[in-house]
Amino acid sequence: MTLWIVLAVAVAVLIYAIYVYNRLVGLAQLSSEGWSGIDVQLKRRSDLVPGLVDSVKGYAAHERGVLEQVTKLREQARALPQNDVTQRAQAEGQLTAALGKLIALAEAYPDLKASGNFLELQKQLSELENELQMSRRYYNGAVRNQNTLIQSFPSNLVASVAGFRPRDYFEIADQNERAVPQVSLGR
Repeated sequence: MTLWIVLAVAVAVLIYAIYVYNRLVGLAQLSSEGWSGIDVQLKRRSDLVPGLVDSVKGYAAHERGVLEQVTKLREQARALPQNDVTQRAQAEGQLTAALGKLIALAEAYPDLKASGNFLELQKQLSELENELQMSRRYYNGAVRNQNTLIQSFPSNLVASVAGFRPRDYFEIADQNERAVPQVSLGR
C-alpha cells in the first residue's frame, strides 16, 4: 500500500512539473512575441528618423547639434543587440527625448510646421509612439506573468531546474526620458 501512495505522489509531482514547465514555455513564447512587437515598432521609428532629420535640416540648418544627436542616438540604438532589453530601453529612451527636441524645433519655424512632408512624418511618428506604447504594455504584461511563475513557490523549483530566468521589463530608467515626444500636427 505504501508503494502505491509513493507512486501516486511521484506521478502527481511529475504531472505538476510537466504542467508548470509547459506553462513556463508558453509564457516565454508570449514574452518573446511581445519583444518582437516592440522591436518591429522601434525599427519602424528608426526608419522614420532620417526623413524627420532631412525635413528639419532644410529649415533649421544651424540647429546641427540636435540633428546630429538624433542621428547618433538612432545609430547607437540600432547597434545594440536585439535581445538586450535593458540597454535597448535606455537607448530608445534617449532617442525619444532627442526626437522630442527635434519636433520642438518645428515650433520655431512656421514654414516647417506647414510643410506637408513634415506634417506627414509627425503623424507617422505619433502613430508609431502609440503602437510602441501598446507593444511595451503587452511585453511587460507577458514578462510580469512569466516572472511571477518563475519566482513563485513551488513553480520556482521547476523553473530553476529547467533553466528559466526572469526577464527584464522594457522600462526607461531616467525619469526625464519618460516623456513621449509631443507631436503637434499643426491643425
